Amino acid sequence: MRNKRLVIALLAAIGFGLIAALSVSRYLSSAQAYTRNLNNIVVAKVDIPVGSKIVAEQLAVAQFPKNVTPDGAFPAIDDKVIGRVATMRITAREPITESRLAPVGAAGGLTSLIPDGYRAMTVKVDDVVGISGFIMPGTLVDVVVVIDPPSKEGNQSKVSKIVLQNIKVLANGQNIDKPKNDRETERVKAVTLQVTPEQAEKLALASNEGELQLVMRNSVDQNDEATPGANKASLLAGERALPVPEPGLGAKAKPAVVIRRSKPRPTVANASLKIENPVIAPPRPSVEVIEGAKKRNVDFP
Repeated sequence: MRNKRLVIALLAAIGFGLIAALSVSRYLSSAQAYTRNLNNIVVAKVDIPVGSKIVAEQLAVAQFPKNVTPDGAFPAIDDKVIGRVATMRITAREPITESRLAPVGAAGGLTSLIPDGYRAMTVKVDDVVGISGFIMPGTLVDVVVVIDPPSKEGNQSKVSKIVLQNIKVLANGQNIDKPKNDRETERVKAVTLQVTPEQAEKLALASNEGELQLVMRNSVDQNDEATPGANKASLLAGERALPVPEPGLGAKAKPAVVIRRSKPRPTVANASLKIENPVIAPPRPSVEVIEGAKKRNVDFP
């Protein structure tokens, strides 16, 4: 009886040992397979500001799975990364990729942020023109100028017109990077805009001949709006109230429907349009449908 119990205990121990050995073997195989699926990529050890040259002390090497490794990542800390200029803010533990860096040999500062074929032009602003300090690097704006029309035109009143659209702000004052807290506004006296050479000519003339105003736009709104401009006559003509869209909806916003009551319509007595004993018909409801810039009225029977 005692030998039987000893044999059972021995068999159980052998069984548990085999299970443990098999589990360890599977774990080691899985770990080796996972290790073989890892890539070494260069990441930021600390926050790297936009426009600054990268030094080795700001970098570290981390392991990423091959299936989630970003395109353009660097496998080692070498001359391909060191000395390059960051074209956008890179936060700590974020991978360094080619798309975030300026071309090799680019100088640091604002010049590294200017794309090929573009120029950086600075214009004076105040609290009104600069939208009370809310214009920050990366903001998209339209440029409006208030100017006297050419003398050959009969109307000599001032005209306001959007002359440039979808212009990127490269810097506000001496800052080429956004603050960590976007709510921290700062009063600046100048902003630097990214423009083409042709746009630079228009902007120089507009700033010299008239008064500039910057209009902030949604960062995802890339549409081109054709406007006729405004003068005193169009200003005094008034403007109809439009429904306020929800923020960020853009073109997805549903057309607003405004219910109005039409004026009473008289009944015509004869074909000569002479009205005798006119009968006032009850008001007929109509619906005014606003679809983008188009408006149309639909009467109910």
